[in-house]
Amino acid sequence: MKNLALTLTSLIAIGTLAFVAGCGDSGKSEKADSEKKGKPSAERGDHPAHGAGPHGGVIADWGGGKYHVEFTVDHDKQQATVYILGSDEKTATPIKAQEIDLSIKDPKMDVKLKADPQDGDPTGSASRFVGNHKSLGVVQEYEGTISGVVDDTPYTGGFKEEAHDH
Repeated sequence: MKNLALTLTSLIAIGTLAFVAGCGDSGKSEKADSEKKGKPSAERGDHPAHGAGPHGGVIADWGGGKYHVEFTVDHDKQQATVYILGSDEKTATPIKAQEIDLSIKDPKMDVKLKADPQDGDPTGSASRFVGNHKSLGVVQEYEGTISGVVDDTPYTGGFKEEAHDH
């Protein structure tokens, strides 16, 4: 009876280890697949949390960390500004685009952000995009997505502002 209990315990342990190892392998392939598809890392859960951006905004990931976007809002001007940053989350990284899209969940709004090049951005490229919407005058924490195309590759990153003094 003692040998049977020991054998069953051993089989359960081996089965559990095989199951855990199998799950680990499938997670790696899902991660690789999502990276190929350019999904934002927030969906994959493999990228460390971002701090405040260099302009005091909230940072979202574009393309597994290749690019970052920083969302800021000026409630008085009813204006959103998004900065395109490099993998270091600090360096302005101009892209060849005339506009990018901002989508806010609540209040529901979609805003086309137009290129507003910063000093030093090459001609035909911009690292800053600006747009206005009357609902941006509402003082609250916003949540949404920022989408754009860089070198024929579409990118989308989700963001969520946290409570702070306005």
